[in-house]
Amino acid sequence: MNDTSRTLQFGDRRITLVGTAHVSQESIDEVRLAIENGKPDRVCIELDDNRLRSITNPEGWEKTDIVKVIKEGKAFLLLANLALSSFQRKMGMDSGVKPGAEMLAAWEAAKAAGIPCSTCDRDVQTTLRRAWAKSNFWNRSKLLGQLLGGALSNEKPSPEEIEALKNKSELDAMMKELADYLPSVKEVLIDERDRFLAAKIWEAQGQNLLAVVGAGHADGIESWLQRFAAGESSDVQEINQVPPKKLAGKIVGWILPLTIVGLIVAGFFTSGAERSLQLVLRWILLNGSLAALGSLLCLAHPLTILVSFFSAPIGTLNVFLAVGMFAALSEAALRKPSVMDFQNLSTDITSLKGFYRNRVTHILLIFFLSSLGGAIGNFISVPALAFGL
Repeated sequence: MNDTSRTLQFGDRRITLVGTAHVSQESIDEVRLAIENGKPDRVCIELDDNRLRSITNPEGWEKTDIVKVIKEGKAFLLLANLALSSFQRKMGMDSGVKPGAEMLAAWEAAKAAGIPCSTCDRDVQTTLRRAWAKSNFWNRSKLLGQLLGGALSNEKPSPEEIEALKNKSELDAMMKELADYLPSVKEVLIDERDRFLAAKIWEAQGQNLLAVVGAGHADGIESWLQRFAAGESSDVQEINQVPPKKLAGKIVGWILPLTIVGLIVAGFFTSGAERSLQLVLRWILLNGSLAALGSLLCLAHPLTILVSFFSAPIGTLNVFLAVGMFAALSEAALRKPSVMDFQNLSTDITSLKGFYRNRVTHILLIFFLSSLGGAIGNFISVPALAFGL
């Protein structure tokens, strides 16, 4: 067995973990060889059912309802998902291997050999929504900025660098960087999934299991398997659902709009109606202008830019509405995505030009940047209004 694989023995049960790089031809070859030589009675792969369907049916994007995504508050999630897919796809283009190809190879090899195959990862939407629930607006923006930066970067990894993703020291450095930058996201994307993957592998039927997982999860999965073997519960229901928003989080969401309203009211009582009106106009100008600037930077339709300006105050004062939602819906109505836009998503997301050209990603960028602009405008407004009293 190669040095990216490890075999664990639990009594008369054997579990082999095959660690892979997700865009590596060598990993594809290793997976096929491990299944052929190991002759497992079940194969587990690091995919959820939805991602398996998307890999086996890449045309599934065409059924996405972008307006529904925006109205349900999932625009941030979709943009993050696309940015992550872009980063992986770019690496795959440089190595000649599509992201997830080694998982698909394991699935096909198992089917060809008549071996049962199970998906063992948590649903990607649950993972992203848990990460979102544990992050505030700024952390979400940092995550999207990091993902978009990696997705749109022109830096090309060498085949040696791609294979180095399976090297423990390289992985440790990557995980530490992610943990330092966004601890809550690292917890959801890495730590929780280590536990979830291990639980599903542990609960899978069979005495000789072979699990194909990203090399970054191998150590964590092994640790959890040892804990399950020692008697710890493998129940993962608590990390397989989106946590309800805590009361403190709901209160925090109202602090900024209430502060702005409070400053305007204070202006009325200290300096009269005229001064209060001046403060309102100052706030609308700062809030609306920066939201509109976000849309302008995305080359949005002129009407969308106006919508961004006038709707930003509404989005600010109502915590249930995102500032960029109105702008995104406006752009979706004025420049409705075509079937071709969805068909071209996989290639357009690999470049900045493609992000702007494709109407789906263009709408999502408008949502993000107009929201970011409006949020910055609000934070600037607080000291501006305070000094204006």
